[in-house]
Amino acid sequence: MLAAVASIALTVFALADCIQTEDARVRGIPKWAWIVLVVLIPWVGPITWLLVGKDRTGEQSGGAPRPGPMAPDDDPEFLRSLDEQIRRERRERERRERGDGGDPGA
Repeated sequence: MLAAVASIALTVFALADCIQTEDARVRGIPKWAWIVLVVLIPWVGPITWLLVGKDRTGEQSGGAPRPGPMAPDDDPEFLRSLDEQIRRERRERERRERGDGGDPGA
């Protein structure tokens, strides 16, 4: 029973990984053939896919940054503009506090 569940789980995982892999990163045989192999040959198909079917070079987390939108707290330009805005607001507030008691026309 446990072996059957493990086999199904491994097959589902390998199948999902194979389907989501870009065609350019598939090694050896075409992607459709890998899918057939993973589904039809229990244990051997999924394990073979995971070991040799996909080009995994450059997949480490320390690789090149991922393209696409960046979170605001990771974007140096956003942080810089936020810092400038805070400084500008402080200067304006300080000017108003100093100027409130003096010139009513300002």
